[in-house]
Amino acid sequence: MTISVFELFSVGIGPSSSHTVGPMRAAVLFVTDLVKCHLLADVADVRVDLFGSLAATGAGHGTMSAILLGLEGNRPEEIDTDTMERRLSEVRAYRRILLGGVVDVPLAEEDMVLHPLTFLSTHPNAMTLTALTEAGDTLFSCTYYSIGGGFVTTDQAQHRGAAPADNDFAFSSGRQMMDLAHHFGLSIAELMLAHECITTSESDVRNRLLHIRDVMVACERRGLTRDGYLPGNLQVRRRAKSWYKKLSAEDPERNPIFAEDWVNLVALAVNEENAAGGRIVTAPTNGAAGIIPAVLHYATNYTTAGVEDPDDTAIRFLLTAAAIGSLYKERASISGAEVGCQGEVGSASSMAAAGLAEVMGGCIEQVENAAEIAMEHSLGLTCDPIGGLVQIPCIERNAISAGKAINAARMSLRGNGTHRVSLDEVIETMRLTGADMSSKYKETSTGGLAVNVSVNVTEC
Repeated sequence: MTISVFELFSVGIGPSSSHTVGPMRAAVLFVTDLVKCHLLADVADVRVDLFGSLAATGAGHGTMSAILLGLEGNRPEEIDTDTMERRLSEVRAYRRILLGGVVDVPLAEEDMVLHPLTFLSTHPNAMTLTALTEAGDTLFSCTYYSIGGGFVTTDQAQHRGAAPADNDFAFSSGRQMMDLAHHFGLSIAELMLAHECITTSESDVRNRLLHIRDVMVACERRGLTRDGYLPGNLQVRRRAKSWYKKLSAEDPERNPIFAEDWVNLVALAVNEENAAGGRIVTAPTNGAAGIIPAVLHYATNYTTAGVEDPDDTAIRFLLTAAAIGSLYKERASISGAEVGCQGEVGSASSMAAAGLAEVMGGCIEQVENAAEIAMEHSLGLTCDPIGGLVQIPCIERNAISAGKAINAARMSLRGNGTHRVSLDEVIETMRLTGADMSSKYKETSTGGLAVNVSVNVTEC
């Protein structure tokens, strides 16, 4: 089925969609189920068990604090970051939370039980939440899986709606996407818009996409104003503010020869904000959140369409990128814990390449080719965050992958859309590569850079 653009691009908080946003949403679902079953008032204690990647790198990704906030009923798309920090300070001081915002129970980050070497079969990002009575009996228990991009599922059912059965514009493969676009005489962006308009008005879709764009830009601008060090023991210094000052002085008129520098800067600013736990747009994940905004910045400022109509350019770009992202989500994975970083920055680079090719006038085949090129040259990319933090190599990797997306789009537009490797084939290759990849390269911080540099202890 075709995933909605507003599921692939959702507003949340950093530093990780799978380790922060997803666990917070899972905790909210847990509380919601307690309320539905009229059990909330009977809860005296809550047990939290984290498995696999959530346990291995959860502390550095803010997983435990996100769960505490979610159990109090806070949602990642709504919570104010200043309020978040204040409430976490109170919880850490008193070691108690207000379950559902009303029931006082004892729980702190240190009380959560970690199982880093236990990988559940459904997904490596797993967490079990259990509500207990005063006597220690189980009232309710459920295991949730954070499957990437903030998506959450359980063994019983996925917590999101299916596409309507009569949606003539839904697609599940790149080939089907292109065939439908040709059949209806639409571009990829127009096809995705038609899919969204089955359930939502066109004006609402456009307004919501511009809101997504605005949140991305706001995140970028916050990143350009802040300096100091990012959280954690790596002592990574923020660079975006000083780079912005120097680049503004060097390029006051926005000469195209500096375009790559501005793209790098936007990616850097967004991902530094993400690493600091700021307001972010999953695109399609938090670890890859800087790529789409950086390439969208290029599309808006350095293409004819972008200069003439930046709003329409942003809408077309995001719709096209979402169409490609839907394929990765459904046919492979966007979770670093499942397929490595090829599923995060690789997917984002592929999505951005397609979006840029679309706004630069590419035909259907050229758009598909741009997406294919970007992923073909991201295959095998590992997820090995040093110290379990979304900082090294994640921040620079976003900038590099944004440049890759631009190059892929420009390469595709030099051709006529004819190419040997299809997008479907490269997505399947990515999936199989992820399945073959050792777990130490899949967001566990037990391999690669995480163990081969001087700072090699997981943040905990």
